[in-house]
Amino acid sequence: MSRAFALVPTFADLRRVLDRSAVPGRTAVVMTMGALHEGHATLIRTAREHVGRDGFVTVTVFVNPLQFGAGEDLDRYPRTLDADLRTAERAGADIVFAPSADEMYPGGRPQVTLRAGAMGERLEGASRPGHFDGMLTVVAKLLHLTRPDVAFFGQKDAQQLALIRRMVRDLDFGVEIVGVPTVREDDGLALSSRNRYLSPRERRTALALSHALFAGRDRHAAQEALRARAREVPATHARAEALSALGESRAAADAHAVATAVPGAAAAVRAAARAVLDEAARLDPPLELDYLALVDPCDFTEIGDDFSGEAVLAVAARVGSTRLIDNIPLTFGAAS
Repeated sequence: MSRAFALVPTFADLRRVLDRSAVPGRTAVVMTMGALHEGHATLIRTAREHVGRDGFVTVTVFVNPLQFGAGEDLDRYPRTLDADLRTAERAGADIVFAPSADEMYPGGRPQVTLRAGAMGERLEGASRPGHFDGMLTVVAKLLHLTRPDVAFFGQKDAQQLALIRRMVRDLDFGVEIVGVPTVREDDGLALSSRNRYLSPRERRTALALSHALFAGRDRHAAQEALRARAREVPATHARAEALSALGESRAAADAHAVATAVPGAAAAVRAAARAVLDEAARLDPPLELDYLALVDPCDFTEIGDDFSGEAVLAVAARVGSTRLIDNIPLTFGAAS
C-alpha cells in the first residue's frame, strides 16, 4: 500500500490521518526527541518490518520539557526537524508527528501527571529527579494520541523501557512494547543525540563507558564458562582417577578451584567494569562517574552474588559538560 509521507503538526491533523478506515493494517509508533541518528533509524526500520507493507508507522518528534530538570540542557538540546524528516522517510515512516509545546501542553505544564514510583527514583531517577515522571506523562499522552498496536523503544534507555513496560501493564494500555538492541558506532560508543556535543578528546574519554561494560561482560562470560565446566566435572575421587588416566585431572581440579575461589559473579562483573572507569577518571579530560550498577531489570535494584536470571549492567557518567548513559544485558546462572 503506497502512502505519501507527511509532517503532521497538530492533534486534529493526526486524528484525520489515523482514521481507521485509512489504516487497514497494524500501527506502530517510534517516539523520539528529534536529532535522529542511525539508532532511531533502526527503530523505524524495525517498526516497518514488524507491521509490514500494509501497516502504518508514526514517528513522534517532541522535545519534552517535563523530562528536563533545572540546569539540564533543554534549550541546548539539538532541534533538526528538516533532517529528521528525511531520516524518518528513508527509514520507512509514514508520518512524523511533531507538535509544538503549546499543542502538547496548552496553558503550560499539566496539573495531572504520572508518577514513576520507586523504580523511577533509582539510578537515572536519583540523578535526574522528576525525569521519569515527565517521560511517562508524555509517553502516555503520545500512546493515546497515536493509538498504536505496538511501540518501539531502544534498549539503550533500559530504565525508561522498563518503566514504560510497567506503566503499560499496570494501567492496561493494551499496546505491545518492543525493545530494540542498542546501536553503536564502530568504536563501541552507543549512539546518542548528545554525542555531537563531544570534542575529539572528550569522545576518546567517553569510550570508557562501553569499554567498561564490555570488560564486565567478558568477566561474566569467563566466570559462567568456569562454573559450567565445574558442574560438568564432579569433584569425586573416582572421577578424578578416571580423568587422570586421560590426563584431564588437572583441568578438572582447576575448574573446581577457580569456580569456588573467584569472587561472587556479580561482584566480579562490577569490579571489572569499575577498573576501566577508574582508569578513565585519570584521563584528560577525565570521566566523572555518576553510577555503575548491576541490576534486576524488573525493578532496577542491585543484584547479589546468588542472583540467577536476566540482569542489566548500567553506567552513567559526564565527560566535560555532556552526560552519557549506556548498558548491556547479562544472564546469570543456568539460563546462560
